[in-house]
Amino acid sequence: MTAANRLAWLKSGLLWRTFFLLAFLITVSMGTWVASFRIVERGPRAQQVAAQIISIVAITRAALTHSAPDLRRELLFDLASDEGIRIYPLEDTDKIEPPPDTALMPELEKEVRARLGNNTKFSSKVNDIGGFWVSFKIDGDEYWLMLDRDRVDRNSGIQWLQWASVALLLSLLGAMFISTLINQPLARLTAATRAVAKGQQPEPLPETGPTEIEEANRSFNQMVSDLQRIESDRAIILAGISHDLRTPLARMLLEVEMAKLSDEARIGMQSDLAQMDAIIGQFLHYAKPSDTSSFLPINLSDLIHNIAQNAARQSDVLIQTDIAPDVYVSGNETELIRVFDNLLENARRYGKKDDADIVEIDLDCHVRQDKVLIEVADRGPGVPDSEMDRLLRPFTRLDVARGQANGSGLGLAIISRIIKQHGGKLRLRNREGGGLAVQIALSASRDIGR
Repeated sequence: MTAANRLAWLKSGLLWRTFFLLAFLITVSMGTWVASFRIVERGPRAQQVAAQIISIVAITRAALTHSAPDLRRELLFDLASDEGIRIYPLEDTDKIEPPPDTALMPELEKEVRARLGNNTKFSSKVNDIGGFWVSFKIDGDEYWLMLDRDRVDRNSGIQWLQWASVALLLSLLGAMFISTLINQPLARLTAATRAVAKGQQPEPLPETGPTEIEEANRSFNQMVSDLQRIESDRAIILAGISHDLRTPLARMLLEVEMAKLSDEARIGMQSDLAQMDAIIGQFLHYAKPSDTSSFLPINLSDLIHNIAQNAARQSDVLIQTDIAPDVYVSGNETELIRVFDNLLENARRYGKKDDADIVEIDLDCHVRQDKVLIEVADRGPGVPDSEMDRLLRPFTRLDVARGQANGSGLGLAIISRIIKQHGGKLRLRNREGGGLAVQIALSASRDIGR
């Protein structure tokens, strides 16, 4: 997967969209909460820390003042080891660094100086020793009281990082839960929609869950039920059309045979009746429902080769073939024969150059990766590019080029419908130098059977 594909997947995936949204909202809410908390807590926090420092200074001062001189060293050692409190003499030569510039320090310094005096000094590092340093006096002598930074800084960066990690983890879990809750019904709906598009009968979707999903599934199930009813009604109508129209046509053909007509009149009427029967057949075939259950592995190479040989028997056709051997697809053999018969017949009718007596047709069949590519191309006048898509619509006939005086305009529409039923794609293009090329892409079958 390329970087562009990964970026597109991150942008389009519901899971990651939800995750980033939740993470953003939680981060903003936490940031707002922390800022508000620090503003509200600043005063009480400064008073609390100042009270601790003042208490430590007072206790230390009293302990040093009232202790015996020979015990002061041991007392200082106990304070350093047990309480983390270190006492150093304040020298004029001490290297002092100012305390950190935080929102808490001004209020803290104000509270401490109010009790210990305005000359109280604060530092973050004395003689390259880090800590929280506060000066105080004992009998006119100045000392440094050094405390650990933890006594002043309540929360460290590691703690905030831990909170952020927990928030991101909760965001990811929430995103997974939400996306799963939404994706499962969507996946079922997508699978059912694809089944309907392929002419299959999907299982009814469960009409449970959130109101929106329940309504969508109920509407989809109703739509599938309506389509089934329409399909059933259409089958009944088609059966009626076949009987009601073709029976009178058969009687008319019989009457033409028995009537005392000239040969020219009889042939003309028979041609008209045959054309009417063919048009009815095209209507019925276009409206016939698809049935993918009858699909079998078919040797497309042999099928196309046989069709090309039969078409080449006509005196006005020259077919040049380039067919790869042993190309298999899954489908209905009768329907595919109809496709290639119609394509070759259309090319024979409308693919002749103005000054040529023979129609030249190129028929190719090759396999690329998992696709079978077939192309039927002629050298006729072609079709205007603006009319390509319209030519595949039912009941469409073109008079500008490749026009036809007779027919229902269902030929290419039927071919397109059959190819779609076989899971393929059909595309029209004009050849360089003149002519129309019909390109078909089908899925290659791995189940090779003879």
